Amino acid sequence: MTVTSVNEDFDQLSLTLAADFDAPVERVWQLWADPRKLERWWGPPSYPATVDDFDLSPGGTVSYHMTGPEGDRPHGWWRVGSVAPPTHLEFTDGFADDSGAPLSDSPRIETRVTLTRRGASGTGTHMELSSTFHSQEEMRQMSDMGMAEGIREAAEQMDRLLA
Repeated sequence: MTVTSVNEDFDQLSLTLAADFDAPVERVWQLWADPRKLERWWGPPSYPATVDDFDLSPGGTVSYHMTGPEGDRPHGWWRVGSVAPPTHLEFTDGFADDSGAPLSDSPRIETRVTLTRRGASGTGTHMELSSTFHSQEEMRQMSDMGMAEGIREAAEQMDRLLA
């Protein structure tokens, strides 16, 4: 299994997922950098994502929606902070209304993705996805919504795309 750990740390206000892939860093990076690939794994299998707008440059935004099993369509957005292909991405993640506008009363999660080469030949990749919350209340809200399990289920779909 790709995901090696998911750790919720309420003292540090963080959720960290670690995963290892038998694919080079550049191929794993493409799962983040290509919107058609991103939408094939971003979100748990029961809530597949559709990327509506995609600008993965510093200051750019990514907007998306997920489609639930009952037809509900929650919307989300990223505001990209920094990008250093193929190893580093930072963005703020949040919920949006149906038009894609950020909801002011929902949690904003600071997310950092780091990809590093692993293995003697350097052909594997270790991915760390760290989410930091602004308060325990926001972290508790996201935990109660099943964020840890959702991000695990989402990341576990990456192997199929790398095969």
